Amino acid sequence: MVPALLIVKLLTVLGFTEVIALALAPLMAVVGLPQEMGLVWATAMLTNLYTGMVVFFELMGDQQLTVAQVSVLGVMMLLAHALPIEGAVAKLSGIAWRITLPLRIIGGFVLGFITHQVYQFGGWQQQQAVMVWQPEQTSNSFLSWFGDQLAMLISIFFIIMALMFLLRALRWLGIEVLIQKALSPLLNALTIGKEATNVCVIGLTLGLSFGAGLLIDEAKSGKIKPRDVLLSVCFLGLAHSVIEDTILIILLGADIMSILWGRLLFAFVVMIVIARLVKDDSPAALVSDS
Repeated sequence: MVPALLIVKLLTVLGFTEVIALALAPLMAVVGLPQEMGLVWATAMLTNLYTGMVVFFELMGDQQLTVAQVSVLGVMMLLAHALPIEGAVAKLSGIAWRITLPLRIIGGFVLGFITHQVYQFGGWQQQQAVMVWQPEQTSNSFLSWFGDQLAMLISIFFIIMALMFLLRALRWLGIEVLIQKALSPLLNALTIGKEATNVCVIGLTLGLSFGAGLLIDEAKSGKIKPRDVLLSVCFLGLAHSVIEDTILIILLGADIMSILWGRLLFAFVVMIVIARLVKDDSPAALVSDS
């Protein structure tokens, strides 16, 4: 994560975020959003949801968006954010950048387009969105950024350590088996082996960044088949941290039906298709870049 954080900071200072936003601007009209929202999505993709939300707040000004528009932007941000960090996690788990980046970016845009069309078709959620949270103004200095990143890395270290102890306790108490049975219908539908249950549970609840250590450890342990690693990481790329991330976007005034249930349904449908395409003997199951 440290090299990825440094690279992202450098790209941000060099104005790379604005370049991405300029490329995304024409696509915003397709999903019913103002061109300025391309900068919000670009910022979220390059950094994280929190920074994207800050940019969203700064750009709003006197401009008003509907609940439907905020929801469309929300699902796009939820599917594609923190790509350098979370892409690095996927890479260390054995899944190449060329798999995760297109899946999440194209998936985010497609879900945004579908969400926009659904709201337009029914005339739903056209009232003005109300933000129930406003980010605090923070310093842009390098020292402030360094302190924030250091605090985040320290917290992640202790969270991962606690997760390792927790998983071993769950295995010792036999609770892991119960969790596997509870999730078996979902995993069976996606043709994911039960050995990947822990990866899916941690990713769905805590997300890829906080569950990174566990995800990488489980993937490299050899207990999970390469195909299951691929399907698990792809599924979590589309649907992870469903509690925290969903709440964050709700604070911007989005509709929970699309940003939670719509996102989960989309991820499930996409993964059914991918699972049918990727066979046990498929070379696509071994996709790590050399």
